[in-house]
Amino acid sequence: MSVLLDNKKARFDYEVLETFEAGLVLKGWEVKSLKNKRGSLAGSRILMRGNEAFLVGFDIPPYQSNNMPSNYEEQRTLKLLLNKKEIKYLDGKLSQKGLTMVPLKCYAKNNIIKVEIALVKGKKKFDKREKIKKRDTERDIAREFKRG
Repeated sequence: MSVLLDNKKARFDYEVLETFEAGLVLKGWEVKSLKNKRGSLAGSRILMRGNEAFLVGFDIPPYQSNNMPSNYEEQRTLKLLLNKKEIKYLDGKLSQKGLTMVPLKCYAKNNIIKVEIALVKGKKKFDKREKIKKRDTERDIAREFKRG
């Protein structure tokens, strides 16, 4: 399993409750672009419509800009491949207040592009500040050990 893209900001902004693995419905040039580690998960989210899940805001730049079709969209809505039980479960969870779904990482598993999605709850501002403070103190301690 090789990680192609990572959404580091999601782990900072949200508290991860549960994770799921989902396939993506992609076109050939999108797969090539993702395998070259080109793309961005920042700002993307998962929406439930009917009995289907969709990934919105996932930016996949063109593989070769000269050979792309004229109607190519870099941020088109992608369908997620989940089984019915998972979709029903996630739809029920999303109806609760304060919960949302975001992609954490995109990776290749047996030459198939998968995305790890997470059921998350937003962090408060003071939680984020606390995490930054903790990271800075750990960095300072490591620096002192290195010197001494």
